[in-house]
Amino acid sequence: MWTVILNLLIFVVLVAVLYYLQKKYVKFAKRVFIALGAGTLLGICLQWWYGTTNAVTTDTLEWISIVGDGYVRLLQMIVMPLIMISILSAIVNLKEGGRDLGRMSGLVIFVLVSTAVVAALIGVFTANIFGLSAEGLQMGAGEVARADYLESQLTDLNNSSFASRIINLIPANPFLDMTGSRDTSTIGVVIFSAFLGVAALGIVRKKPNSFEVFKNLINSLHDVIMRLVTLVLRLTPYGVLALMTKVVASSSMADILNLGRFVLASYVALIAMFVVHLLIISGFRLNPMIYLKKVLPVLTFAFTSRSSAGTIPLNIETQTEKLGVQEGIANISASLGASIGQNGCAAIYPAMLAVMIAPIVGVDPMSWTFIIKLLAIIAISSFGVAGVGGGATFAALIVLSSMNFPVGLVGLLISIEPLIDMGRTVLNVNGAMT
Repeated sequence: MWTVILNLLIFVVLVAVLYYLQKKYVKFAKRVFIALGAGTLLGICLQWWYGTTNAVTTDTLEWISIVGDGYVRLLQMIVMPLIMISILSAIVNLKEGGRDLGRMSGLVIFVLVSTAVVAALIGVFTANIFGLSAEGLQMGAGEVARADYLESQLTDLNNSSFASRIINLIPANPFLDMTGSRDTSTIGVVIFSAFLGVAALGIVRKKPNSFEVFKNLINSLHDVIMRLVTLVLRLTPYGVLALMTKVVASSSMADILNLGRFVLASYVALIAMFVVHLLIISGFRLNPMIYLKKVLPVLTFAFTSRSSAGTIPLNIETQTEKLGVQEGIANISASLGASIGQNGCAAIYPAMLAVMIAPIVGVDPMSWTFIIKLLAIIAISSFGVAGVGGGATFAALIVLSSMNFPVGLVGLLISIEPLIDMGRTVLNVNGAMT
């Protein structure tokens, strides 16, 4: 008990240091990186002193999670109001808003899916270069149970066609989607907000007074929501500190070393695709180094939180305040990017798993027939993947089952899933901003 209290006192001291730096007007990005480093160090110390499964570690992390998970919940709290009001504000303040938003949405989706295909191709070749294979991998009791559970989910998954997933993007009950009850709730809110905004534009001439009242209401709500976003985002360094402490302290080094080659290959593929994003940015005559400097805080939070959806508010603020992107476009790219064409979770990860499994079922992973089929499935299945931890597992199930491959390998990787998911989330969020 006293040991836990001592650990928490150390954490409180670190929080106090971050607060002191805030009062001294140290730049936000620097405070985020200091929090990242402090959380990593504290997590290493907890694991070194007590181990990952010791009661002292778990009890300490349970209390620290109040800060980390509490911050993520605050972000999730503002996601839906932010998306809805921002898109409505963008439309009602531009007479061509509906048309412009529709064209931009199509372009965003095209870029997200196209980059997902490129990411999948990188995943295929990286897995082959590293010689990854599912042969000879051993599963413990936890992994076996997980594999059995995933196999049991295939019946429902196979009954879900691509057409049905597209239909599910359309909100039948927008108020239900505002609660975030579905994997595609963010897209549902985007669609409802766009329709509502276009409907408002339709009464500009017939009922100008009603339109002005609605416009003023939306603009007032927008001001309040943005102030709320600012208040929550000020807590980012504290959230990063807590989340990083938890990730490092609870990660099993034995599992990481056992599957080290897969972890290394995954990060090589993720970094390669990240470079592709920077090349795309350079192609539009923008300086990738300046871009990186401006987006590092949001990428740092994505790394620690493992939630593309939870990163939406910080993503939008970074695009609008630091990158100069119009607010309506920033909302579209951030919200759609959290559920469509995720380069890390929906592309690289399932592609690498498919390459590892292919030789076991007698398929040449370097044959163009296999690669083209895999890329097509990934492009289609990248619609509607949940932007939260576990979304990559869902994407892998869809791809592997569509290829008629066994899904048990997904259960084997459960022990290192959080470590890889951190990098995947960074790539997802960066893809949305790109």
